[in-house]
Formats: sequence, C-alpha cells, structure tokens
Amino acid sequence: MTTKLILTNEVTGLGTAGDVVEVKDGYARNYLLPRSLATPWTDGGQRQLDQMRAARSKRAVASLDEAQSLKSILESKPVVVSERAGANGRLFGAVTSKEVAEAVKSTFDRDIDRRSVEFVTPIKSLGEYKATVRLHEDVFANLVVQAVAAKGASN
Repeated sequence: MTTKLILTNEVTGLGTAGDVVEVKDGYARNYLLPRSLATPWTDGGQRQLDQMRAARSKRAVASLDEAQSLKSILESKPVVVSERAGANGRLFGAVTSKEVAEAVKSTFDRDIDRRSVEFVTPIKSLGEYKATVRLHEDVFANLVVQAVAAKGASN
C-alpha cells in the first residue's frame, strides 16, 4: 500500500520540497510525517503547491545567477575549521556540516544552509578535504575544507 505525500523539505533520494511522491505507508507514517518532512496530499495542498511553484519559478532565474556568483566566491579559497585533535592528528569527533557553515560565514561573510553541505569523506583527522555545497538545484560548489588543530590542543 502506498501513500501520496507532498514533501516540505528536501529528502535525499526522494525529492525536493514541493514534490508530490508516493511512498510506502510505513515510511510515511514512521519517518517522513513525524519529522515534518512531508504532509499528506490533498486537493487544497495541490493548489497551494502550484502557487508555490509559480512563485519559485519567478525567483529561480535570480537565484541561479546568485548561486553562480556564490559558487565562484566559495571556490576561491579554502575554509579553515579549527578542531581539537590528538597527537597523531585524529580529531576528537568529526567536523560537522554546521561547523563548515559557520566557517563559511566567518571566511566569506555569506550564509549557507548547513543541510546543503555534503562531505565526500567524513572529516575525522587534520588535513584538507572536499565538501559539496548545493546552492541551487543545478549549482554545486566544490568547497575545500582545511581541518587544523585548535590552539591549546595537545599536539
């Protein structure tokens, strides 16, 4: 049995906000609905969705140009994240997408959504890593993240 839903947030592997999807009942009931990632599909919801799409398409051109310029800014220099690390260079924990978003804010004075940051490999030791930032549905920025030892760390 399947359930028809409207996504309210982007769900990796399923779709973006505003998409109408059919998923199994259990996935809808136990995962998507409790986390407010989707709402049940209704005729009224569909009308509201159509209005949102029309408004989004008007903004899409401006946001695409904006995303292209932000991409060139983000790719211009690496983002440095300071973390506590042990003597062998392993971090106490891992660098999170929230820390990368804060580093982008301090380095470039630009806000990015932490949920749009995806790591190629988890950052668990000092060094240089790559992360991908989704700026627009068609624009991805390849961000270089440098994990450095924080001052006062034991190394």
